[in-house]
Amino acid sequence: MSQDIEGMPPLASLDGWRAFMSQSMPEPPPLLPEEAWRGLSRVERSVYDQARTAYHDELLLVSTPAIRQITTTGMKLIARNTRRQTGRKGLIVSGPSGTGKTTSVSQLGKRHQLKIERTAPVDTSGERIPVVYIVTPPAVKPRDLVVELAAFLGLPYASRESPQVITHNVISVLHKVRCRPVVVDEIHNLDLTTRNGQDASDQLKYLFEQIQATFVYAGVNVTENGLFSGLRGRQLAGRFITLNTGPFDHDTPQQREDWERVVLTMEATLRLHRHTPGTLRRHESYLHKRTGGMIGSLDQLIYEAANDAIADGAERITKRHLEAVVLDTAAEEVRS
Repeated sequence: MSQDIEGMPPLASLDGWRAFMSQSMPEPPPLLPEEAWRGLSRVERSVYDQARTAYHDELLLVSTPAIRQITTTGMKLIARNTRRQTGRKGLIVSGPSGTGKTTSVSQLGKRHQLKIERTAPVDTSGERIPVVYIVTPPAVKPRDLVVELAAFLGLPYASRESPQVITHNVISVLHKVRCRPVVVDEIHNLDLTTRNGQDASDQLKYLFEQIQATFVYAGVNVTENGLFSGLRGRQLAGRFITLNTGPFDHDTPQQREDWERVVLTMEATLRLHRHTPGTLRRHESYLHKRTGGMIGSLDQLIYEAANDAIADGAERITKRHLEAVVLDTAAEEVRS
């Protein structure tokens, strides 16, 4: 899903991607000493609390084993494919909503671009575009895909221009800007049971063959949605490595330890005056049950509870704060 943060262009645009690349982890506002904190005026307290609340809202999802596997595998594929004219492999990231698919593929793109910027000569012309990120439109048609690519690249096209002309121009520009990963998010919108979906799949296959780049697809449960069904699906499966994201399991000691580590990592970022580190460890089973092990839901639950604790003056997360948070539908579906 593309980002639509107030004041920022969507991630699926060159300006949005460049803004994403320029982002770093938000700087944690310092916690004031007790005496200084208590001595704040009402206006000063409001400004101080707003800074802490904004910080909690801005925090990114923590890295998980699945996200690390996806970025590591993707980087290896990009390096290998760069040296190959044929026989390239792509990467598909599949899983339920809220399990870090977009986070993982965007972080893969960011990691690649940072590597390019560290090792390649500085591009003073501004023509280098190491990464392209687009979102598959609903009920996608072949022309829609190349239009999305053209829009990302800032490539002008006429409304009546044929898909073939736009495709040729997109391929030419992608070669020129030396794009290596092409990230296509929300790939589940490509429906191979329809003629438009089949034609769009053929369009992607053609782009895959013509562009010396690593294609990275991300979508909701793509195997269940029929992306690998039929002849086209089998061809796709033969060209891509599939990695899955999913909710954290909680059955074995190792799984519980992995989950607890994520909880403690999030807890360590909190900016609360009365919260004792390690408190959330006692609630880790409850947190897993509430969120169904979904990393996005855990992120929402902890940080929303933290902001409620700032708003009501408790300055520490209690079970009451956690229970008051209304979670997303995806978490509730996993729980049921």
